[in-house]
Amino acid sequence: MLRRIARALLRYFIKGLLVVVPLGAACLLVYWAVASVDNALNLSDILWVNPKTGKPTYIPGTGILTVVIVILIAGILVTNVITDPIKRWWYRWLNRLPLFKFLYFSIKDLTEAFVGDEKKFNEPVLVDVNEFGLKKVGFLTQKDLKSINLPGMVAVYFPYSYSFAGQVVIIEAEKVKPLDMKAADAMKFVISGGVSGMH
Repeated sequence: MLRRIARALLRYFIKGLLVVVPLGAACLLVYWAVASVDNALNLSDILWVNPKTGKPTYIPGTGILTVVIVILIAGILVTNVITDPIKRWWYRWLNRLPLFKFLYFSIKDLTEAFVGDEKKFNEPVLVDVNEFGLKKVGFLTQKDLKSINLPGMVAVYFPYSYSFAGQVVIIEAEKVKPLDMKAADAMKFVISGGVSGMH
């Protein structure tokens, strides 16, 4: 009787663990990211001073609000105000700073791959890796490499499991097969080490 109760309690504990741990970890990760950005960009303690005490006033959330406002203003300016001559001037200025240019375009391309008009990680594929039947899940990022003298080849990005890093490989097009699954599910499948995303 006691053993049966103990087994039942253990089973309930494990099921609860499977709910609480991912939820808690996700909440902590989101909280950490938001708090880090807010602390780094929060200028309220510099701009606002309590008139009664004369001490700086820290207002939580001001940093995040600042980021949101800056992003919205940038989006409005790029869409409605910034013209081609201004863009050309900006790119000429970037060319004078090679390191900054490299960082800027690398981050820009990565951001556009996820949220731009032409998302890059939206075509999950299965790639034949070797003659033993080993296959890898990746994302087709370039369908035509003739511009670099590689006709019939494509570029595939392989994200690493439990990591935000990855690897780009050049491979023959016939070794790449489209996967019949959503891009988000394919990414979850790879990132989670193959234990998630199969819904």
